[in-house]
Amino acid sequence: MHFPEKFARRLAMSVFGVFFCSMAIGMFRHSGFGVDPFQCFSMGIWEKFFPQLSYGLFWSAISLLFMGFDLWYDRRTMGLATLINLLLAGYIVDASETVMKLLFPAPALSMRIALLCVGLVICCFGASLYMTADFGVSVYDALAVSISKKHSFPFRLCRIATDLVCVGIGALCGLMPGIGTIVTALCMGPLVDFFNRTVSTPMLRFTHKRSRVKMA
Repeated sequence: MHFPEKFARRLAMSVFGVFFCSMAIGMFRHSGFGVDPFQCFSMGIWEKFFPQLSYGLFWSAISLLFMGFDLWYDRRTMGLATLINLLLAGYIVDASETVMKLLFPAPALSMRIALLCVGLVICCFGASLYMTADFGVSVYDALAVSISKKHSFPFRLCRIATDLVCVGIGALCGLMPGIGTIVTALCMGPLVDFFNRTVSTPMLRFTHKRSRVKMA
């Protein structure tokens, strides 16, 4: 069986990337400062138009719609990491929030701010890992990645634009964003781009060179 180049490393980056992103979302939720832009978008539409459905069912439906668009617009963004995200992300988010509640049952304001800031960094690092691994990205992340590649726009600007659109739609549907939503919308693009350049790309390209020891 033929595997892609650096398959094991790319697979590990994808798995850990999804894990870090999902863990961070649990931290966002426990901070109480608002959800990330895509959650703001999906929860806003759900609460306004489809409250009779369970949110889990609606989440699956909206994700499938996004996947359909992604496959039409640029199917190269779909891959193994997309499947990993769909299968594992929800469970990791729930587990992360449960752990945060056990560790910080009644967090003070300073701890809530720390959860938001640390969660933002972890989320951006995770997104950078699985995007750089190039085994596919989540159905939402695929939008900014595809627009950036197909139209040669800076990724950080594309991500800010898609995040702001999601926040705007969520607000129009009645779900007002929190300070955490605004912070993630403005900062994720630049931070993911920073981790791409300084950590993830060098990690993927790194090749261990064995030193040659001359025998006397």
